[in-house]
Amino acid sequence: MTTTLTPVGAYTEGNQHRPATRTKTSDLKAVPSALRSEWRKVASVRTYKVILALNAVGGALLSSSIARFATDQPMYVSEVGFYWTTVSAILATVVGILMFTSEGQHGTLAVTLTAQPARWVIAASKAAMAAATGAVIGAVGIAAGFGGSAIAGIEMGDTSTVATMTLWALLYTGLSAVLGLGTGMVIRHSAGAVTGILVWSLAIEGLLNLVLPARAAQFLPFLAGGDRLLALELSLDTPEAVAALTQPQAALVFGGYALVALTIGTLLLSRRDAA
Repeated sequence: MTTTLTPVGAYTEGNQHRPATRTKTSDLKAVPSALRSEWRKVASVRTYKVILALNAVGGALLSSSIARFATDQPMYVSEVGFYWTTVSAILATVVGILMFTSEGQHGTLAVTLTAQPARWVIAASKAAMAAATGAVIGAVGIAAGFGGSAIAGIEMGDTSTVATMTLWALLYTGLSAVLGLGTGMVIRHSAGAVTGILVWSLAIEGLLNLVLPARAAQFLPFLAGGDRLLALELSLDTPEAVAALTQPQAALVFGGYALVALTIGTLLLSRRDAA
């Protein structure tokens, strides 16, 4: 008597077993669990908590110092409270970078990819968590800025635009974290990505703003995101550059940079090895 062995999972007529396959529906159903996983990572990593604390302390100290010592013009809480937001955005960018690069450098990315083979699900969940984390960083920075300037004893000023400005500020810090995530997915090295972002945002863009025509300089990422989106007029700006982009236009420009970085990072994630 001859016995024919059928491989486990193979399909034959009358056999109910089929090879395991992933479908788009199953990938979509995996998004909530991927989001929960990303939330646990953000909530448990000490570095993020330290950055959030530094963000709060820095925002309070800066706004308090400006309110106390900048006497050349009237200062109001409704304005000074937002001055720290540009720094909060840079911190959010750093957090976005670390959300990916720290996994790659500590060897946990391979585990994540094993648990969830659909890499677009990982990219989407990280992007959503980065945006939320960036918004939280922005909110903490604004609260600290308002608190520090109020403690300094200056007047509240016009509060009619505070709610609108807060929404623009949170959009800016949220998109900054997504931009950082995309940058980290492309570079895949914490020190390199963080150094590159800091040098670009704090030095190179300022120099380019001085030498480029105003119509070109307004499309630089952090100038469009920070100065234009927050409607700030800094000393490096020309009047033509300040008036060039509206806040919605600046949001589209900065959001475009974040989307391009995230898209490239997602494509590279789909093609690269986990290691």
